[in-house]
Amino acid sequence: MNQKSMYPAPLRPASPSLRGGLPGLAGILWILLVFPMATAAQTPGPTNTLIDVQGLEVGHETRVGDGYLTGTTVILSREGATAGYSVHGGGPGTRETDLLEPGGLVTEVQAIVLSGGSAFGLDSATGVMKWLEERELGFPVGGGVVPIVPAAILFDLGRGGDFSARPTAEFGYLAAEAASRDPVEMGRVGAGTGARHGLGTASVLLPNGYTVAAIVGLNPGGAVVDPRTCLPYGHFLELEGEFGLTKPDPEACAEDPQGLNGSGEDGYEETFNTTIAVVATDAPLDQTQAQRMAMISNSGLARSIRPVHNLGDGDVVFAVATTPEDSGRLSNQELHALYNGAADALGRAVVHALLQEGSYCEEYPGVCPDRDR
Repeated sequence: MNQKSMYPAPLRPASPSLRGGLPGLAGILWILLVFPMATAAQTPGPTNTLIDVQGLEVGHETRVGDGYLTGTTVILSREGATAGYSVHGGGPGTRETDLLEPGGLVTEVQAIVLSGGSAFGLDSATGVMKWLEERELGFPVGGGVVPIVPAAILFDLGRGGDFSARPTAEFGYLAAEAASRDPVEMGRVGAGTGARHGLGTASVLLPNGYTVAAIVGLNPGGAVVDPRTCLPYGHFLELEGEFGLTKPDPEACAEDPQGLNGSGEDGYEETFNTTIAVVATDAPLDQTQAQRMAMISNSGLARSIRPVHNLGDGDVVFAVATTPEDSGRLSNQELHALYNGAADALGRAVVHALLQEGSYCEEYPGVCPDRDR
């Protein structure tokens, strides 16, 4: 794909040849009409969070103290959402992902869970299933429903002081109970509570009218800050000044006491990490297209974390589409814009997680003049 035109317009008239000199009147008209479409500015959604995608609710359960530093985040879709996933990390912890492979019986989910607690934290999805079953939301079977709730976890065991203080089914139930359409809280909440850099989210309104958004629990083994500039790797993805950062003086970038600029390689064998995320859209996608969106969205992690997808990372990205697939069919150009918009939104969510967690702006206060610390 041409990297100079990452978001091609869905409709493009035949272009007159510009070879051999200046364009004629037809060429000028074509430039005036088409060039703005091809380079139409991306804008964040109204809240710049995951709930800018209609049909989704987000809830957190956060536990800090008495040995706890962990939590669970639930993304609800009461009406069901087409879903796919992509695993790139070397040590994933997941639940119900086989159901998301295209061609199976089940094509929709009622919720997705992101949680701390390593593999123990997968139990939080049981609480979400209970909450959904009480409301008769799920895949209909004889005698009731079976809620479809895929889940992924990150490693935060022992970070609050007690290795056994980790999410249970209760966490999932409470997070589902707390889910709402309010702008999503970021930082050390939910799945980001015990993560290395917290939880972030972002959204984008595409020129064709569809919305794409992402939410991420950021716990990578790699770095999210470029040691050459001391700015986040994903800073170049910024829309409309959303990050509010100023490039630091070279002197301020000379030392890195908190290791934010590290390569993630020193002592890596002794660490366990994982970045887990959901990308979402209100565009109509089938399950194969949702899976492709999840796969390409992993590029957003590669744009904002280095190194990424390591052996100790269980990086997982889920993708959901809240509009039924029979509501319309997207062109290949629209799909390209959608997939890459999701990847960029995920990269931007990574930066928001870093900034909301707080340690970055504390270390480089001159970089964050317009942010509360």
